Amino acid sequence: MNYTEKQNSIIEDFSMFDDWMEKYELIIDLGKEIELIPTEDKQDDQLIEGCQSRVWLKSNYKNGKMFYYADSDAIITKGIISLLIKVMNGEKPKTIAQEELFFIKKIGLQEHLSPTRANGLLEMVKRMKLDAIKNI
Repeated sequence: MNYTEKQNSIIEDFSMFDDWMEKYELIIDLGKEIELIPTEDKQDDQLIEGCQSRVWLKSNYKNGKMFYYADSDAIITKGIISLLIKVMNGEKPKTIAQEELFFIKKIGLQEHLSPTRANGLLEMVKRMKLDAIKNI
């Protein structure tokens, strides 16, 4: 799947639920599926600044593509970073840097987060895009 198809798949998954409590459950379940950052990499320099919760993010550039690993001490936040990883993992840095993350608006995620969590989401996106830009 390409970048757009991955986002459309997330939109489709979320469209199956009308209630935001069910959507939060989906986000939590997705957080259980991500490949976690290795324990030894859970260092302060891997923390994303501006998040309400502690979120560690590590990126690797391999064979021309970006790969991300993360963890968080909050289950919702872990699910949110997993959505971003689901879209960006295995993509070329240029794609990550230039393409829009339209699924966030389409599923209404940002407007269903507290202001501090919404800010954290923006910081996660910013960090992932900056890590990609370093490898263009």
